[in-house]
Amino acid sequence: MTFSSVIFLFIFLPVTFLLYCISVKDSIRNILLVIASLIFYAFGEPAAVFIMILSVIINYFLGLAAAGRRHDKLAVLFAVILNIGLLLAFKYTGFFAEVINSVLPVNIPVPKIRLPIGISFFTFQGLSYVIDVYRDKGSVQKKLMSVLLYISFFPQLIAGPIVKYHDIEAQLHTRELTADRVSRGVARFIVGLSKKVLIANQMGLVADTVFSLDAGALGSAAAWIGAVCYSLQIFFDFSGYSDMAIGLGCMFGFDFKENFNYPFSAGSMQDFWRRWHISLSTWFREYVYIPLGGNRKGKLRTDLNKIIVFFLTGFWHGANFTFIVWGLAHGAFLLLENHGVIPAKSKRLRPLLHIYTLLVAVTTFVIFRADNMTQAVRVIADMFSFKAGQAGTDRAVFALLSPLVTVSFVFGALLSTPIVPYIKDRLSKTRVYPAAEYAGYTVTLALFALCVLSLVSSTYNPFIYFRF
Repeated sequence: MTFSSVIFLFIFLPVTFLLYCISVKDSIRNILLVIASLIFYAFGEPAAVFIMILSVIINYFLGLAAAGRRHDKLAVLFAVILNIGLLLAFKYTGFFAEVINSVLPVNIPVPKIRLPIGISFFTFQGLSYVIDVYRDKGSVQKKLMSVLLYISFFPQLIAGPIVKYHDIEAQLHTRELTADRVSRGVARFIVGLSKKVLIANQMGLVADTVFSLDAGALGSAAAWIGAVCYSLQIFFDFSGYSDMAIGLGCMFGFDFKENFNYPFSAGSMQDFWRRWHISLSTWFREYVYIPLGGNRKGKLRTDLNKIIVFFLTGFWHGANFTFIVWGLAHGAFLLLENHGVIPAKSKRLRPLLHIYTLLVAVTTFVIFRADNMTQAVRVIADMFSFKAGQAGTDRAVFALLSPLVTVSFVFGALLSTPIVPYIKDRLSKTRVYPAAEYAGYTVTLALFALCVLSLVSSTYNPFIYFRF
């Protein structure tokens, strides 16, 4: 079940929210949300729900141990082994077997393990819980149901954002249910749904076509179209999902932190990572970079720590060398900026730095999207070859540039900049702001209607971050 499915929009969400509203105690509401979350997860992964529940139970008891004085460090060690081990077993066993077979004269059977949806997120949240309790022993959660709710809560369960325990600890005990929260949550959800359905899906159709064609036969224009469309697809797909998760959390009384802040308006790769998938970058900073020593042990150690973090950031996304290379490439550009090789802090060069950041982001997203490094290199070569491609391949790409796709592209390009906050800020200082707010509600309802029409009339509705 996805947030953009008809069954979620018109059955699961209304029923869950209605039952939540008529429940009078937070303890009853917590039980309701846990049951709803398990149903939501089991709808697509009936067997994997038991893996997640077992993971939660073990992390709960390790949290109790981490709150003590005698075996707290051992509890954290076990938490790392359990959660990272679970992730490695399900996500990377086949990858490691293939690598060993290619390097050594052996033939290890490559297992075909079905990857549980959301395992990259709920393992990180379980580990976050134990570490947070170790750091602040008074924050230990005595109720198993509360820990289960924290990790399994359906808005952020299968595709993030990664919610750290200390950010919502208080909200697990008491929350508000007000008309203002509900209206803000619904509006935010519809904005995210619109990003996903009206922009990401349209961009995805073009990107999928480009990456399904013979790499090396593409013309430069077609390759750039595919690369830019995929960059917009992944941004609006995942930021749209994050908006929906934040909106749903708001409706049910939870405040999730922002996960994206217009990354394509960044003026450096360091700035890009302050704006892109913020929950992931802050998780790695808090639980990996700082424990490794951060920037406290000299420049060489700082550089090494950053490379480790970006290697893990890439590898976290999937068992493929493309993700590793993507992560290391971003880490390399950050090091070049930090050492002044790329003058990222120059105000005079700001327009050029913005272009540089876009070029790096879009080009490296080709690596991220490619099935393997061979395809990635060939598509990037096509992008910078400045040549016409084979007639059949280019024609297949250009044929997709319908008026609907073009309009979606234009809106995607505009909305990837902070133009909406800018307009709202300017309007807030005028007399027409109340009328503009009412107009905004009308636009929101119209967007929801368009989303429903699109979902009913189209079968193309992937959530690309499910694969991570």
